[in-house]
Amino acid sequence: MTRSWGRRRAQEAGGALDRYAYAFLAGGRRRVVESAVVALTEQGALSLRATRLRPTGAVQSTHAVEYAVIVACPRSKRVQEVIDTVGRSQPLDDLARQLVCLGLLSGRRQRTTRAGRRLLAAAASEGSLPRYVVEGPAVLATGPVRHGLLSATPIPDGLGRTLRRMGKALDDDHGSSTDGAPGGGIGCGGSSGGD
Repeated sequence: MTRSWGRRRAQEAGGALDRYAYAFLAGGRRRVVESAVVALTEQGALSLRATRLRPTGAVQSTHAVEYAVIVACPRSKRVQEVIDTVGRSQPLDDLARQLVCLGLLSGRRQRTTRAGRRLLAAAASEGSLPRYVVEGPAVLATGPVRHGLLSATPIPDGLGRTLRRMGKALDDDHGSSTDGAPGGGIGCGGSSGGD
């Protein structure tokens, strides 16, 4: 009884899901943001050159995920920074919560459930979704959008992320001024007490 109710609820939800919900089921938070970037570049609201996103000023969408992407790059920003920022945003948290409530995503680790995989496979076989939503940016035609999204590399978790932040902070400190230490180096604040 419970299984059939859950299956029926997932099937009914299939009609109410948009491309970003399916993107979440196909590839998680990253795929949602990548799909929004592709949609916004197709609309002409964003320009992607090398690995930097720039808004063009022509915003036509009111979807919360697309709006979060546009807000994340007010001028020009690296694609990976936008993916990281929007991936932790409220619209994606709300989308995940909706998919968990529908039984399409597991609660804790946010992995696609069996019902979610079935629903995604059905939508993909209908051809109602753009291929990049299901398969990712690798299926895009060769060009700046495909290159920019595939070149974006995630910042490593844990120690790697911390080391990158520390390196960036040191670069910023070193580039600003070194007149606080003798000889142009970075002062450590200690002294050698000679007798």
